[in-house]
Amino acid sequence: MYIPDKFREDDIETLHAFIREHSFGILVTQMDGAPFATHLPFLFDADRGSHGMLRAHMARANPHWRSFNEQEALVIFQGPHAYVSPSWYEVELSVPTWNYAAVHAYGIPRLIEDGAALYDQLKTLVQIHEAQFEQPWPFPLPEDYVQKMMRGVVGFTFEITRLEGKFKMSQNRSAREREKVIEALGNTHADVATIMAELS
Repeated sequence: MYIPDKFREDDIETLHAFIREHSFGILVTQMDGAPFATHLPFLFDADRGSHGMLRAHMARANPHWRSFNEQEALVIFQGPHAYVSPSWYEVELSVPTWNYAAVHAYGIPRLIEDGAALYDQLKTLVQIHEAQFEQPWPFPLPEDYVQKMMRGVVGFTFEITRLEGKFKMSQNRSAREREKVIEALGNTHADVATIMAELS
């Protein structure tokens, strides 16, 4: 993606933390000569590969997985975003813009052929997200039910070969203007205001 130097984020720990926090991503590949995208929850392991490893699954009925074929793919993780009004700037002749944070991960998705590995991946995903509830969904489930459900999905791994981070948070404006934007967004988009404050 296009990343002006002021908005570039290269710190690997920051990028990894972003992926963990915004783990519902968009997998994009080419299929039959056209872009094809699937929205998926991802698991992230920072200790596997040079930039980390993603794991996910999709419905077997989704034709997307058939397009993998060792081609490079992109996973997009998008964070908080907000419209920025030029009325918050000190320079009268300014234009509206959008502040946002995004991380792009590149790599080659590879199908999981091992049933035990797929089961472990699905179990981990469920346990992570069920942990937020007082009465989590019971796991493990009856074996016949689990096997039936697993036949309906396809799992894959995605070793990240390249990471790009773009945190466009008014870094190109003056300190006073950034303060005014942070103040303006504080009540409506506190998540964006927080990132802006951290980058100031």
